[in-house]
Amino acid sequence: MSGNKANDWTLIIDAQKRGWGLNLKELVRFRDLILLFVKRDFIAIYKQTILGPLWIVLQPLLISFTLTIVFGYIAGIDLGGAPKMLFMLAGVTVWGYFSDCVLKASDTFMVNQHIFGKVYFPRLVIPLSIILTNLLKFFIQFGLFVIFYVVYINFVDSNTGVVISWQLALLPLIVLIMAILGLGFGLLISSLTTKYRDLRFLIQFGIQLAMYASPIVYPLDTVPEKYKWILLMNPMTSIIETFKVGFFGEDFAVFNWFHLLYSLVFAIVLLFLSLSLFNKVEKSFIDTI
Repeated sequence: MSGNKANDWTLIIDAQKRGWGLNLKELVRFRDLILLFVKRDFIAIYKQTILGPLWIVLQPLLISFTLTIVFGYIAGIDLGGAPKMLFMLAGVTVWGYFSDCVLKASDTFMVNQHIFGKVYFPRLVIPLSIILTNLLKFFIQFGLFVIFYVVYINFVDSNTGVVISWQLALLPLIVLIMAILGLGFGLLISSLTTKYRDLRFLIQFGIQLAMYASPIVYPLDTVPEKYKWILLMNPMTSIIETFKVGFFGEDFAVFNWFHLLYSLVFAIVLLFLSLSLFNKVEKSFIDTI
């Protein structure tokens, strides 16, 4: 290498200067690394477990079964005639993807600090790979839900009044909104935990509480009007309701274009704010973590 001029180098690494820059060009260049992390994470989750990948389908089933017993039968929550197990499984399937994205992406800096300190690559590669890994898991669990749905409607009880509605065509949109929300909250929390470590414990507790502030174990219509606006402030509410309307019909859930648009705008604004903070923190996090 001759001289110290910048043009002597083939690659110059410097701190990002854009506030909320996504730097798509660089992410595309590292797409192979993203796919490598997706493969690593998907295999590592179930490595050295007895049932292995079976946990992907057992987890939502066990949670839905427990919620059905506790809230559907013991507490006797009125589901408006909807099949209890299917109703719970629909909410758990959607919520599971969002919560997994938030919880795992929020550990981006803490869990991967040993990698970040040794080699350069866009830090967004890690949270993006988490979103994609959980997307694979979501599609498997969604397939499980579809199987249970078809079996129940055709062989268990064909007179439930459950019908497939046109809102099912919005599934790609609600998955996209969930991914943006999960990435946005994950980036925000991971950036804050570099300075406030106890947020890692708070988010685990908070995500469980947020589950009951979403219409998973109860229909939105059963909530009194004076409290319903609080639930609608939750951007996941309209996503869960849209998913349920698509599979159960408007007799069992509520669909509203304005509420869904609110979730989309909320997700985009959150992502921009989170990217701004993430890009700011990544410049010096290795010195403070």
